[in-house]
Formats: sequence, C-alpha cells, structure tokens
Amino acid sequence: MRRSAPSRLLLLCCAAGLSMAQSKPPPLGVQPAPGGPYPPPYAGPPASPQGAGGKPPPLGAAVPPQAPPGGGPGGGPGGRPGGGAPGGTPGGNYASVPGRKPPPLGQNEAPRYAGPPRPPPSIGTPPGPAPVGPGQTERLRPVSTGTGFVVAPGRIMTNHHVTNNCTEMRARTANGTELVGTVLNSDEERDLSLIAVQGTPGPPLVFRRGPEVRRGESVVTYGFPLAGLLSSGPTLTTGDVSALSGLGDNPNQIQISAPVQPGNSGGPLLDLAGHVVGVVVSKLNAQRIAQRTGDIPQNVNFAVRVEAALDFLRRNNVQPRLEDTPPGPASRSAAEVGDIAHPSTVFLRCMR
Repeated sequence: MRRSAPSRLLLLCCAAGLSMAQSKPPPLGVQPAPGGPYPPPYAGPPASPQGAGGKPPPLGAAVPPQAPPGGGPGGGPGGRPGGGAPGGTPGGNYASVPGRKPPPLGQNEAPRYAGPPRPPPSIGTPPGPAPVGPGQTERLRPVSTGTGFVVAPGRIMTNHHVTNNCTEMRARTANGTELVGTVLNSDEERDLSLIAVQGTPGPPLVFRRGPEVRRGESVVTYGFPLAGLLSSGPTLTTGDVSALSGLGDNPNQIQISAPVQPGNSGGPLLDLAGHVVGVVVSKLNAQRIAQRTGDIPQNVNFAVRVEAALDFLRRNNVQPRLEDTPPGPASRSAAEVGDIAHPSTVFLRCMR
C-alpha cells in the first residue's frame, strides 16, 4: 500500500520518539546501569598530592593517603576493604571536604605564642627580721631605753639596771650619731655602769669636788624620759635636794624633788654651776605607797651621790674632771645648765 509523503514523515517522528524514550537517562542521584548508553557523571580530575606536579588541596583540606593503583570497591591491595581512600571512599583518591571553615583573614589558626611559661607566684613570708647570713650576728632589737652622760673620752656612765642583761648598747649622741657601746663594768649595789664606745660621744662633764651638797640646794636633771611617748629630744626638769640619804637611809643616794620618769635613769644631776652632783636612779613607787599608807607621795625621787659615782669611776681606771662649785648665789640659770649638759648627754638603747 502506497502512503503519502506526510504519512511517511509522521511514522519517522514516532519511531524517533520511541527510541529516545527507551534511552532516557536515569533520574538525578541514581547510578546508571553498567553498559548503558550513558557514562557515569563527570567527577572531575583526580586530586593530586602536593609535590606531584599538581595544585595543593585548598587551605585546611586534609590530603588523604594515595591508594595504590587498581583500588576499587571490590577489595584490593589498599590494606582496607574496598582498596580506596580511608573511610571506604570507593575508587581513586579524593580531597576531603574541610570539616570547618578556615579562620578569618589575618587570624592565625594556631594559638599565638605567649612566651615562655611564667613561674607561679612565690608565697610571701610574713614580715620579720632579715635572715642571718654566714658570718653575720643575729639581728638585735631594742628592749629598753635610758640616759647616760660622758665622763671621759670614749666612756659613758649610766645605771646598772639600764645595761643589765643587754647584749649590746647603742648610744645616740647630741648630733645624732649612733655609737655601739660595750659594758666595761657594772655595780649592782650602787646601781652604776660604765660603757665604752668607739668614736666621740661628746665632751666629758665636770664633777663637783666640793663643797658637799646641802638640803634645799637647787638641782637640774637632763635626760630622755618616756622615749617614744614624750619629746624625742632631751627633757630638763628642776627641783631641790630634799634629803641627804635615799630610801631606807641608803647612804649612796640623795632624795630630790625634781620630777623624773622612766627613761631618766642614768642621766646627770647637776647643780646651778653645771657640775655633776649625782646620777638619777629611781623614783618612789607612788601606787605601792598609796596602797600601804592611803596617801600618794609627790616628787619623791632619788639619785646616786656624787661621792659614790666618783669612787666607782676611779675603781675602773677613769679619772673624771673635778672642779669646786663656788659658794654664794647661783652663777647660772637652769637653761644655761641645760646648755652645758646637752652635748654630753646621750640617749641609750638596750639591745637584745
């Protein structure tokens, strides 16, 4: 049967459509059947490790170990089932996708170097004396204070109870110089002590040779009472000779009315000529007397007599300066006597 030209053209189009329908590619994501008309989708060129002539993988991407030739999904000489890349990647080597974003530009991926590790802070020790090093002596501290006065070059007189049990004596002179002193001798009964110092503590004071001290005679004390509480400088007080013996008729002392306080001990007692007539030693314990008698004593203080002090010095090979005090009215005021005593009186500290 003969067909017309349009009919032949329609039959050819239908055959072509049937052929195209039979070779339709598989849906997206489905692997084509082996031997089909369509090749597998293009996966790009295999990644080449750096140094093999290709470009290095992107920044942050790990380069998987290269599988040996012939690796495939069926197991091979790669050392793992499948013979491909680690993790079971089928066939060939592929650059792994980075697991995290690379750091922003200008920020180091690795932590910055902060220098060598710092040592932990040392545990402080409570404040205290510095440690004693080799060849050094133990650090000493002041335990009490008193007064002394120069009796000869390099020699200072004070009370026995001022220097008793002291490891070392420190003498601060009128010009502020501090001298280290050593106790040469001490008399507990008379309560006198002699200190040797290196350097010049001041000019020696002059002792009164005569006449003997009388009751009612004006006297001056000069010393450092209550150090740290009162004035840091010396203090002057005035009074009179009240009695020619001490407590309990002690013949080595005289009683005076000039006020004295702790710290005056060992200071000079002077007449108005500026001569030493005694060594300040003690005051009556007013509290105890009040407990026994019910009355508070006033201005009852004591000093070692000048005769006892001179005898003590001579026994220790010290020859003090002696002068007579002229009889009659006072030749100097108390302030002038203080000017005489000042350069020769020292502040003493007992170090232990």
